[in-house]
Amino acid sequence: MLTAKQKELLLYIHERIKETGVSPSFDEMKEALDLASKSGIHRLITALEERGFLRRLPHRARALEVLKLPDSAAPAAPPKGRGAFKPSVVSESRSTGVPILGQIAAGVPIEALQHEVGRVSAPEDLLGHGDHFALEVKGDSMIQAGILDGDVVIIRRSENADSGDIVVALIDGEEATLKRLRKRGNSVALEAANPAYETRIFGPDRVRIQGKLVAMIRRYS
Repeated sequence: MLTAKQKELLLYIHERIKETGVSPSFDEMKEALDLASKSGIHRLITALEERGFLRRLPHRARALEVLKLPDSAAPAAPPKGRGAFKPSVVSESRSTGVPILGQIAAGVPIEALQHEVGRVSAPEDLLGHGDHFALEVKGDSMIQAGILDGDVVIIRRSENADSGDIVVALIDGEEATLKRLRKRGNSVALEAANPAYETRIFGPDRVRIQGKLVAMIRRYS
């Protein structure tokens, strides 16, 4: 039997992973549940682990896996603050083939996007509207966002993104990289999610957004 807060957090994590492909940060969880400190989130996650609802993936920052949901999929009360969500109704959904355009560096940028090298199936209700493509991640600079070497990320094509979005950015028209976008006045910062990598700052004319991260696929075998 889960407490109201445990259930609220579990459903919030489940919805965020379903929507973005990565688990939320502790700050996002704290704000969504309107808690005073992150220590409360740690206690809730530990309790959910002990009850078999949640698992922390070893050696991976911000990598949580929802093992099961409570019998009732509706939270006792909706989360507050940024990141609040409405529970979705689970139904049968069709899959669509998303073209894989080669590899993308989540560390040091590599060559720009290549031609289609294969396709991956993804549920249509996960993708939403728009045109999509997929890339295989190479490198470890986004591990604290739950994005690991070998993951396949699904990107919605867009030339615009908000500060804080994880994007595919094309640098100087020839180097593509997966990073979190930060807008700093007239400059554009491409921010890693690994302290071993420095944030790179460019003039706006040097960076072109190719799309925004909407989902991720991970193979465990």
